[in-house]
Amino acid sequence: MFFNSLAFAIFLPIVFFLYWFVFNKTKSTQNALLIVASYYFYSCWDWRFLFLLVFSTFLDYYTGIRIEKSATEKGRKFWFWLSITVNLGFLGIFKYYNFFSVSFAQMLNTVGFKASPILLDVVLPVGISFYTFHGLSYVIDIYFKRIKAEYNFIDYSLFVSYFPLLVAGPIERATHLLPEVKVKRTFDYNQAKEGVCQIIWGLVKKVVIADTCATYANAIFDHYTSMNSFSLIMGAIYFAFQIYGDFSGYSDMALGMSKLFGLELLRNFNYPYFSRDIAEFWRRWHISLTSWFRDYLYIPLGGSKGGLWMKIRNTFIIFLVSGFWHGASWTYIVWGLINAVYFLPLLLSKKNRNNMDTIELKWNFDSVKVIFSIISTFIITCIAWVFFRAKTITDAVQYLKRIILSRDFSFQYLDNERYNYELILLIGLFVLVEWNSRAKTEPLSGKRNLVKIALAIATIIAFGTFSDYKEFIYFQF
Repeated sequence: MFFNSLAFAIFLPIVFFLYWFVFNKTKSTQNALLIVASYYFYSCWDWRFLFLLVFSTFLDYYTGIRIEKSATEKGRKFWFWLSITVNLGFLGIFKYYNFFSVSFAQMLNTVGFKASPILLDVVLPVGISFYTFHGLSYVIDIYFKRIKAEYNFIDYSLFVSYFPLLVAGPIERATHLLPEVKVKRTFDYNQAKEGVCQIIWGLVKKVVIADTCATYANAIFDHYTSMNSFSLIMGAIYFAFQIYGDFSGYSDMALGMSKLFGLELLRNFNYPYFSRDIAEFWRRWHISLTSWFRDYLYIPLGGSKGGLWMKIRNTFIIFLVSGFWHGASWTYIVWGLINAVYFLPLLLSKKNRNNMDTIELKWNFDSVKVIFSIISTFIITCIAWVFFRAKTITDAVQYLKRIILSRDFSFQYLDNERYNYELILLIGLFVLVEWNSRAKTEPLSGKRNLVKIALAIATIIAFGTFSDYKEFIYFQF
């Protein structure tokens, strides 16, 4: 059941009505309803994996209590590592086993040994990377005594399985979301209004921008060997806006829905394509994952406080793990490696925290430098996205190589496909709207918001009616 489907358009109002008008007596009834709704939502994907979600929830709930109650450090470590091992074990089996099996067999074949990989015929449970990271952060925080264990199983279950964030994030922390689910919510009209605006803008990003760009990006990437330089450049740009509109659109919808239920989730995107360097980009892109790796991996490894080689090591570890988190493929690992290479000079020159302010442009030379920095950052990001999108490393390398060697910048693809020029104008308008709204959560709030909402809904209907592309990219992670 996708957020942009008719089924969900029926599901959400029903849950909203029951939540505020039937199960609104206590916090417990509100939470119980949301759990039932979340389990139904998840079972619509594949009901068999609902048992895995419930087991993972119970495992971390129980081990969290055992860690807190253990009288000895040995006992605390036992329950801590039990949770970590089982969680990562499930993730490894479902998501990474076949990748390691194939890679190991290929390595043996390379050195002269004949080997065939033993593969598991399993489907990747939707959202497993996200809800696993919810549980891991909870157990880690208890072990290091940052939070107390949660003894209310309903409250904890909702923290893990809350349907707006269940299958594609944001990755929430127990320190943030658990205190919210432990108190009764009262309806706030302004908060709900903000939520509706954010949902609609998320749908604009997904239906109007991402799905439209996907049609053209897929066609170019799937036939890149017959495309000229200009078409390949446009393909990379189309994919950049596809993945941004797709994932940030989902996150906006998740945050907006939560506001309808009186909950505030962590912001996951903050206009990342207006970043002035790659460090700023990673502070603005998939914020919940970036901060998760920073707090639970990068800092424990020593962060940037050690010597030169420790800084280099930690930087490469964090980006390689981030790439591997996205999927069991060498293309994701290389994508992470490229971003590490981008980031390292900023870290070593201590410029990785230079651009912390909101961008302001004036009629002076400094603004020219800012614009150049934004465009440069976007270009290198698009280069990295080619590896993220390509099926193999070879395809990605050949794609980029063909851009350089073709040296044909005629409007080949633009002239052969309908609505290409209109799509470029649409992307330009989208960038302009986001630029003018960069100090806000989303563009639809504020003055004349009813006109903005009406235009946004009309655009969603117009584009959604003719769109064949429905899936969200990050559901596969």
